[in-house]
This record gives sequence, C-alpha cells and structure tokens, in this order.
Amino acid sequence: MQYQINQAEVVDIHAHIVLLETMETAGAAGPFISAPGESPPWFKVGDYTLHGVAYHNSPFTDIDLRLQRMDQTGIDFQVVGPNPLTYLHHIAPTDAQAFCRLHNTALAACLPRGQGRLAGFAALPMQDIGAAIDELDYSIKELGLLGAAIGTDLPYALDGTDMDRFYQKITDLNIPLYMHPTTPRSEARFSDPRFERFDLDIMLGFTVEETLAVATLIFGEVLERHPKLDLCVSHGGGALGFIAGRLAMAAKKRAWAPAALKADGAFEVAIQKLWFDTHVHHHASLALLRRWTNDDRLLFGTNFSGWDQGMDCREEALHVPVDLAGNARRFLRLA
Repeated sequence: MQYQINQAEVVDIHAHIVLLETMETAGAAGPFISAPGESPPWFKVGDYTLHGVAYHNSPFTDIDLRLQRMDQTGIDFQVVGPNPLTYLHHIAPTDAQAFCRLHNTALAACLPRGQGRLAGFAALPMQDIGAAIDELDYSIKELGLLGAAIGTDLPYALDGTDMDRFYQKITDLNIPLYMHPTTPRSEARFSDPRFERFDLDIMLGFTVEETLAVATLIFGEVLERHPKLDLCVSHGGGALGFIAGRLAMAAKKRAWAPAALKADGAFEVAIQKLWFDTHVHHHASLALLRRWTNDDRLLFGTNFSGWDQGMDCREEALHVPVDLAGNARRFLRLA
C-alpha cells in the first residue's frame, strides 16, 4: 500500500476502530452492539456494557466519516488499532484467535478506502503467546499491517519469560508495538468497586494500568533484553511524569531493584528508551512528561472520535516543539 505520510504534519498514533464484521465472533464475549438507531445505544463485551456510545454510522465504523473527521480536526495520517474493549486477552484462546484473525482481515480490507491516509495495528490473542506470534506473522507479512496493539493486563507479566519470545518476534519483524489499557470489567477481571463510579475505571484505571506497565517494563529490564524494541505506552505512560522521581529513588534504594538501575541517572536513561503518546490533555502535563522522556520518542495521539479528542488537532500537535510527525514516521518504519 502507498501511504501518504511523507509530507504529513499531523500523524495520529492513538486511534481505534470498530469493525462490525467482528460482532458476535468471540464466543460468550460477543462483542455485542445495539441496533442502528436504538436509543440509548450500547456496546457489550461479556458482562460489561458501555452505555451511551453510538458506534453505528460514526467515524469508528465508517471510513468516509473517519476521513471527514480527520479533515475537520486537522489530522493528515492516522494509525487505527482495535478498540481496547475488544482486546479480549482473558477469554478462551480459541475464541480470541478466531476474533483476532477476523478483525485483522477485516481491518486490512478496509484500509485501502482510506486513500493512503490510514494504516493499521493488529489485534493479537495474547493469552497464547504462540498463537499471538502466528497472528503477528500473518498480519504483517500477509495483510500488510504495520504493527500490533495489545493491552497492559495480560495473563503473563509484561517482563516475564513468556513475553520474551513475543518481544523478540516484534524486533525480528522490525515493527512497533503499541500498548493501551482496557477496563478490568470488560475482561471479567477483578475491579475495585470504587472504580465503578464516575467512570473512574477509565479516568484513573487507565492511568494506573499505564503506570504499572512502565514500571514493570523498566524494573523488569525488558528494554535491556530487547534493546531494539520500539514500544509506545498510551496517555503519556499514565502518571509517569509525576512519579518518575519516586520510581528513580526506588531504583537506587530498594533491595529488589536491578543492579543496572542503581547508578545515578540509570532509571532516567531507561525511561528514555520507551515511546509515549502525547494524549495527556494539558500543556503542563506534557511539559512534565517531557522533563523525563525522550523528545525523539514522543508521538501525537488523540483517542480519535472518543469523548476526549481535541477539536483542533493541528494546533495541538504543531504547538509542541517536537517533530512528532517525524517521530511517527520512524516509529512506523515509514521514514
């Protein structure tokens, strides 16, 4: 596929898609969707129901409407990946495999309608590392997707030996990996009932998950074992910008911390090996994130067409004194 990214000034790396072809293809998990025009609309995964979000006839499901919304908000190029509610990393492996294969095939089929302005990240059945690697191979080599998107809460520790095979495959294929949380309730995982009020499972739960992921990747020395791994964590890595100093102090003083992280500045160097998107909602938050991270590994993101997408993406992206589009081209191997 010919991608129209070389001259793009605004490249959105944080966007999700809902593929109607995949509804009710993951066993008891569904996913299930309200009928077109039903009010109020809903979307259900397993026992979890998202109320009030209309996916039918929206940029989530309609490529033409997506392109119109991109034009309206100033986005030149976008990478779309699975809706995090449908990561489905904790359902039966066979159901997950069937869903991911259908999802990735349908995604690849719709991308040409994006007129060279859309690329895709694959969904993977991460509950079975062997199956995830097979699906990754198929999605990259046969379908032409550019990378993969996975959740932060897997059946395996992010720094565990089970994952090393997966990370090695990512680097062998020379592709990027994008990591974004899902809600514990949509995965039928334990959820603190306090998170069930005020949408705190999304407001704070995502932040907790992203911060946990960053801490695990660094303390677990994943990038030490896989130095060529290009892994981006969504929403600026959660609370990373705020608690990086505390984590760095722990790296120096706690007995369990890896020896390689105990030297002055070692934790800070480790942070700069990771990629982060800039979808943090405020310039002060972004400034704090930039205090700790590598400007060359920041990527523009929007949660496209979601409740928290800004309406002037061009101003938002170009206001940052960083070549975010150039970074995206390198991350995607399209430079």
